[in-house]
Amino acid sequence: MTEAKAAFGTTISIGGTAIAELTNIGGVDASMDTIDVTSHDSANAYREFIGGLIDAGEVPIEGNCYPGDAGQAALLTALNNRTASTFVITFPTAVGATWTFSALVTGFKAADAPIDGQLPFSASLKITGKPVLAVTASNNLSDLVFTTATLYPAFAAGTYEYTGVSTGASVTVTPTATLGVITVNGNVVPTTEASGAISLGIAGTVTVFTIIVTETNKTPKTYTVRIAKTA
Repeated sequence: MTEAKAAFGTTISIGGTAIAELTNIGGVDASMDTIDVTSHDSANAYREFIGGLIDAGEVPIEGNCYPGDAGQAALLTALNNRTASTFVITFPTAVGATWTFSALVTGFKAADAPIDGQLPFSASLKITGKPVLAVTASNNLSDLVFTTATLYPAFAAGTYEYTGVSTGASVTVTPTATLGVITVNGNVVPTTEASGAISLGIAGTVTVFTIIVTETNKTPKTYTVRIAKTA
């Protein structure tokens, strides 16, 4: 099942003030310079490089021109002051993540006046220093039990990959979590309750189980269990 999320609802603020009426928010576009360290000793006459400085790039934003918006006004003020401001991009609640960075406003445009369109505005934010991606994750499972199969390693809340063997025709899965919705291979299973029987197939095959814990406004935690059918 895909973990893709819709971008609608993403916001950006400057100095804690939201910028209104945005239609597009560019992403952080980091790139690293490389330094050529090729010498006469370089193997096979191939160039060699080491990492240099990292540039976090420029974040373009676009929207509807709204002269009364404090956020749009703050962009122009920051440009005129030639000082860096703190920006926060907040992704939709289903994503549970933010980008925080310091940036100079290097461009501000408002507003073209087409005969058949809205008044637009745009701005360019040049990041200075390192941006920080913060992710709020859902809580771990506190227990995970498979009938007819023993997990290896033994279950631990912070371990997310397991294997096991079983001679049974099927297994049930009983997950436990203090918060959030739990799914087993896409089907919701209430905490501390057993799933329905899940077939293991024929001997020699491996069945993959994906157990996901999802809390509101947080990124999901995913556990993967591979059970081999031995007989």
